Parts: sequence; C-alpha cells; structure tokens
Amino acid sequence: MFLIDMFNKKTVMPDAQTALRGREEAIPTAETHFVSGRPLKGPYPDGTKKILLGMGCFWGAERLLWKIPGVHVTAAGYSGGLTPNPTYQETTTGLTGHAEVVLVVYDPKTVLLSTLLKTFFEEHDPTQGMRQGNDIGTTYRSAIYTYDDVQLVEAKAARNAFQTALKHSGHGGKVTTEIASAGPFYFAEDYHQQYLAKNPSGYCGLRGTGASCPIGS
Repeated sequence: MFLIDMFNKKTVMPDAQTALRGREEAIPTAETHFVSGRPLKGPYPDGTKKILLGMGCFWGAERLLWKIPGVHVTAAGYSGGLTPNPTYQETTTGLTGHAEVVLVVYDPKTVLLSTLLKTFFEEHDPTQGMRQGNDIGTTYRSAIYTYDDVQLVEAKAARNAFQTALKHSGHGGKVTTEIASAGPFYFAEDYHQQYLAKNPSGYCGLRGTGASCPIGS
C-alpha cells in the first residue's frame, strides 16, 4: 500500500494546498557552462531566444541540446510547477509540480526552432504521460514551455505533425506533451549542470519512438 501511495503522489499534479512551500532565495548553481564556459545565467547575446524543453531526466536531454550548432547555452532546471526555488530532492517527491527541463538559449539566425522541436520529439517518447521509461513521476513528463506566441503556435504544430507521424508508423500512442507559455524557471543545483560532460558514463534514459518528426530542419 505504501508503494502505491508513493506512486500516486509522484504521478498526480499537486495543487496550491498540497504543493511544497519552497523558499524565496534561489538555489545556488554554477556560474558558467561546463562545456562552453559561457555565463549560465547570462547576459545572453542580443537576438538570442529562449525555450524550455522537458524530455524526462534533464541530464541526457541537456547533452543532446548543447551539441546543436546555434545553441548558445543550456541549463538544467525546473519549471511548470508551483513551488518557488525547489531543490532536486523536493521535485522528486512530485509535490512541487515541476518538470525537469532544459533551458535552451539559441540564435534563431543559426538554428531554426523547428530543428530544436524535431530533435525534441524524435529523441524521447512523448506518449508516456507522467514518466519517461523507468523514471516515473510528474518531474519526468514531456513538456515545452515557450516565451512568445510564435513559439507556442510552432510547438503545437510540431506536436500535431508528430502525432500524425506516430500513427503512420504504427506506434499508436497519444502525444502527451504539455505545451504552455513559460512560467518561472529555476536553475538546478551545480552538480546537475552539464552532468554528462562531467560524468561521461553517467545515466541517460533518452529513448525515442523511432518515428520521424516531419518538420523542417
């Protein structure tokens, strides 16, 4: 019974009454990107844009995204929930409502948003609801949080295109990716930042469906 209760808590979004309270002060994190050496929190170059992408565990997702030409910087963090400035331990309870996400700062003159979205949909399984493989809970849900209306429209169109591609591939699953305007983004702790660059043999749970997302690159 205890295991069932813990599973339910982790897979059900909390509300304002059940969410952890959090704190006013930000959790300490790295100052610079371990791979590029660029400032993690900016300032970012003029003309760059931001988007938040949640693909399950943020370790593998961040490595995948920082390798894309035109991506200026990436950062692991938490978004989409209720608890201000959560710790990693708090998010894993399911009682903050946050998803593990990667902040992607990119130059739209060098890399199209469609390229990022194509990578997003092809490199994880966005049909699993509140989980990604063996990682279970609201923390690991598929999510895209956008910073302008153009991004929002393009993300929804990519989701619909990938849903059609899944159907044609015989996968049959329903895309459960949460798409919404971005709320607060909280940087994860220092040791999570660029984790797989620091620990090359570390855990990466990314698994795609094998379906191709039919959008531009």
